Amino acid sequence: MTDRSERPPSAFRLNLEQQKNRAKDLLRAAKAGDADALSRLAAVRRDSQAPAKLADAQFAIAREQRFASWEKLKAHIASMERQRAAMEAKSPALDADLTTLHIRCGHDIQEPLAQAGFIGGFLVHLFPGTHHEEDPEDLRRLEEQLHASAENYERVVIWMEHDSWDQLILARLLAHYANAKRPRVLELIAVDEFPGPQRYIGLGQLPPEALRLLWARRKPVTPAQLALGNEASVGIMANDPRPLAALVRSGMPALPIMAPALHRHLRELPSVENGLRLTEQLVLEALRDRGPATLNQIWRSLTLQLDPLPYAADLAFLDLIQYMLAVSEPILTLSPAERPFLQPATITDLGRAVLRGERDWLSLRPAPRRVGGVRIEPGSPGWRWNEALRDAVLLEAC
Repeated sequence: MTDRSERPPSAFRLNLEQQKNRAKDLLRAAKAGDADALSRLAAVRRDSQAPAKLADAQFAIAREQRFASWEKLKAHIASMERQRAAMEAKSPALDADLTTLHIRCGHDIQEPLAQAGFIGGFLVHLFPGTHHEEDPEDLRRLEEQLHASAENYERVVIWMEHDSWDQLILARLLAHYANAKRPRVLELIAVDEFPGPQRYIGLGQLPPEALRLLWARRKPVTPAQLALGNEASVGIMANDPRPLAALVRSGMPALPIMAPALHRHLRELPSVENGLRLTEQLVLEALRDRGPATLNQIWRSLTLQLDPLPYAADLAFLDLIQYMLAVSEPILTLSPAERPFLQPATITDLGRAVLRGERDWLSLRPAPRRVGGVRIEPGSPGWRWNEALRDAVLLEAC
């Protein structure tokens, strides 16, 4: 789930002249002997002995933004500019042909969809059924809205990215439509990549014109996807995680970006090595490798670099830190600051010992928690995750 904070100007809105100037600057720096520029060009050049050309620098700039070529970068920018021009010209709404409901797991694209010219309804689904105690009344109301969607709308479009939060909710939505009346048209926009200068984390990063591009790529939800989503949803809520692990190992070809997300979800089980879930492991590793750091620095490090699929939005990350502090012996410490994200954190010697597997995290008695239908409770026999096997194992009490 992408961060729900105030939207900054999107780094994914590219300007061709700016990209041309970046390529010229890169070539100029390489000819001046700049080591970084030379390394960037060497990464894309076949003949390192020939003099570098502008085309080499353009190719490097394109590849750094995950384009296959400079021509594809230019074509993408042109497509985005056409969509932006259509927005400014107040072109007819893209979803005006059918009464449409857009479903998303947060409010992050609600305003950008309106800016992009969409006029359909918007439904927020915030209940993955995995980590939190959910209000039965909220769940009942959501189920009523989902049932009504088939009656009130000709088309339902589900917008999801590739992280675990989104994919867990997608499984829940597919399970609903597998077992209830479906709208005449049920479509899915599931995005695991979008080119640009930053790591793509989710839809909330994108400008409105990008949503118009993604609309053209939507696909009908297939019976195979409904069946697989239903199977995944059952596995997520089971108290035995092994069937879900087996489903992940299958690759889930009908929903290929769901398999990595469910794998990431399963890695929130305590590790067989030290009892840490992956998010806790990454927090401690970030502190071990860089020394004291503010919570903002740690969160950005996880989100932009360390986490294979960023798992926690900003407020959820703060909750995680408080969870990690509330144990019998400290594995990290916080110093006071004006705002929570500015607090410096430091790993303790015990935290380092836990990372090395010399102490087990659950022996420090953290609060009970859930991973889907699996309850993690220190002092009781419990499920652990074995990443080498990509499977869950049941261990005795710690």
